[in-house]
Amino acid sequence: MNNSSKDNHTHQILNFLSKEGLVDTQEKVILTPLSGDGSSRLFFKIKTGNTASFCGVLPDNENAKKGRAEAQAAFNIGTHLKKRGIPVPAVHAFDPENGFILFEDLGETLLYDELEKKRNKSGDRIWGQIKETYKESIEILLYMQISGSVHFDRKWCWDTQRYDKKLMLERESGYFMQAFCQDMLGIKKFSAELNDEFSKLASYAARQPAVYFLHRDFQSRNLMIVDGKIRIIDFQGGRLGPLGYDLASLLIDPYAQIPPEVQEELLEHYLEHLCTYGLDDLAFLKGYKSLALQRNLQILGAFAFLSGQKQKSFFKQFILPATLSLHHLLIDSDGNNYPHLLKLTEKILTQLDT
Repeated sequence: MNNSSKDNHTHQILNFLSKEGLVDTQEKVILTPLSGDGSSRLFFKIKTGNTASFCGVLPDNENAKKGRAEAQAAFNIGTHLKKRGIPVPAVHAFDPENGFILFEDLGETLLYDELEKKRNKSGDRIWGQIKETYKESIEILLYMQISGSVHFDRKWCWDTQRYDKKLMLERESGYFMQAFCQDMLGIKKFSAELNDEFSKLASYAARQPAVYFLHRDFQSRNLMIVDGKIRIIDFQGGRLGPLGYDLASLLIDPYAQIPPEVQEELLEHYLEHLCTYGLDDLAFLKGYKSLALQRNLQILGAFAFLSGQKQKSFFKQFILPATLSLHHLLIDSDGNNYPHLLKLTEKILTQLDT
């Protein structure tokens, strides 16, 4: 960000804070830019003269209309989730004219950061020390999925109102094919049966009831730890969807690279708590693998786009783990259903290896 842009944002934010009575016009305000990971929104830590601290978010300037719609969704969905007792940051102020949101400052510790600390001398993660935090995250997730759907207004959604087959084909398997296979890897020839497999996969995934609150990016870099407790961020893409998708997002998260045996233990923990809500664990399991595959395709499309088109090199290191995860899902019980996708994935692994 250049100095003129920073000065403009500072002036814009300061005027709004003053109008809302959150700072005095003579009070010193310090804005420190923060990383937004894959988001094109602008994030700031805002400190005022009375030592109050906030997190400020401004929409993407490239598409103002889209940015304001996304910000409005963040405000509406965040306010709703907070009222439902879900541990999201409080919204202190919102300017609908430019989409600026002032959130509670949750600090800087992501769940991902805690994972990075829990390593042995060989550099391997010590999952025995981490599993309890993940189990807490899973319990919060399930509560959010069910409680968050109560009185949820689909009009709050800025993108789509529900996770459905059309979205899967366009923004997950289609994203995977275009951004990852073609644009990044330069693969031009594909099996004619591949689209049939994507359609079959999406049809299986779409059979799951899409009536629960879906975060759609529930992973270790969107979970924060504040005073030892889990807090959830980046929920502006929320909509209605099936239960399994967000759990898959957490368990196959390439940032975390959770070993398969730990994934199974955490899945079992989710199922135990699912039953306490009176929901059918066997029905859940019928659709979970399809939703995990859909999520894995979306991850690879996103990481390829962010590291390639957006030149955000941080994401490139996670492409191989995400591809290995896709391969593991395909060879585990469902592999025979998608032989052409499995063959393509093995070709990709060979290409990444060289």
